[in-house]
Amino acid sequence: MALKSTIYKAELSVADMDRNYYADHALTLARHPSETEERMMIRLLAFALNASEHLSFAGGLSTHDEPDIWLRDLTGSIKQWIDVGLPEEKVVRRACGRADQVKIIAYGGSKAEIWWKAQGQALARCANLGVSFLDPRASEQLASLANRSMRLSCNVQDGQIWFGGTNEGFTIELETRQKAWA
Repeated sequence: MALKSTIYKAELSVADMDRNYYADHALTLARHPSETEERMMIRLLAFALNASEHLSFAGGLSTHDEPDIWLRDLTGSIKQWIDVGLPEEKVVRRACGRADQVKIIAYGGSKAEIWWKAQGQALARCANLGVSFLDPRASEQLASLANRSMRLSCNVQDGQIWFGGTNEGFTIELETRQKAWA
């Protein structure tokens, strides 16, 4: 018998002063059996940093042709494709062809560095691709917030990110490795 996803509920309050976006989101996250809490929480961070009324979690790990998060317009066109982790170059190039904007949040410390060294030059040709790296300490802190029922806040101002729960919070820095030029 196949293992089922674990369901997490999150009440996420976003105050992004850089984008002038302020909203509360009631989210349901399905953690795939092969997904760690760390990765799930990075998906939640990615949602917070790109939050909008129509942004939604997609199939991600369980669906080959979908990102972790996406923003689609009313016609079904993909405006934003957001992935977490270290996707293969072929997958990223395909995503860049399907979406107006593609964002990747890479994590994993030295594994992410090896991935970027192998893929970065080829991915530099993708004009609509942005790649950011998450510090290993920040991903550990995010994982520590994981709970089946969460109340979280994300505040962004002048590029600084503060993310926290009821009892703890911390500053997160993303290192931009490639900025979309389209």
